[in-house]
Amino acid sequence: MNKQEILIAAGNYIKKGFTGETTGHDFYHIERVVKTARKIASEENADLFLVELAAWLHDVGDYKLHDGMDKSEELISEFLFELNLPKETISKIIKIVSQVSFSKGNAPTSLEAKIVQDADRLDALGAIGLARTFAYGGSKQREIYNPEIPEETSIQHFYDKLLKLKDLMNTNSAKKIAEERHQFLEEFLERFYEEWES
Repeated sequence: MNKQEILIAAGNYIKKGFTGETTGHDFYHIERVVKTARKIASEENADLFLVELAAWLHDVGDYKLHDGMDKSEELISEFLFELNLPKETISKIIKIVSQVSFSKGNAPTSLEAKIVQDADRLDALGAIGLARTFAYGGSKQREIYNPEIPEETSIQHFYDKLLKLKDLMNTNSAKKIAEERHQFLEEFLERFYEEWES
């Protein structure tokens, strides 16, 4: 298989496994991350193939989708091995994917990992990020907001993660996009509390 065929196979694999997923980590989230990562990679002169393949696979085996168990390495290895990718390439993809997650807190050690991490984080910002927050919160039986226990609600996620992302972007390309999307979240919160109190 050539590189393009491998990327098409990865897209098909993700479509099959993630269509209809309801926590905000669905096929369309992954597709958006791929498109954003591709765009950033071309601006930052990164290895486009590694970036795109890792972006397609970045949620495979994620602990949030496997009852708290991280199965990334196992499932990604299995899939790429079937496509006859060299062991070295499989290792690179697994390493990139292991450095994407916000909650794992692993700092990216390659330009490609920085780009995929940025692309994933950008999808947690702006209007779509906002919608994904409430979809994920609902899937975990969290209230939208409760002033008596605010730290246990979906609104708290803005403070725990989303509002921090702008300052955690790695690439200049991502920093520009993050600025505007961050602003949108701040405006939403302001309006949310205004309506809550009215």
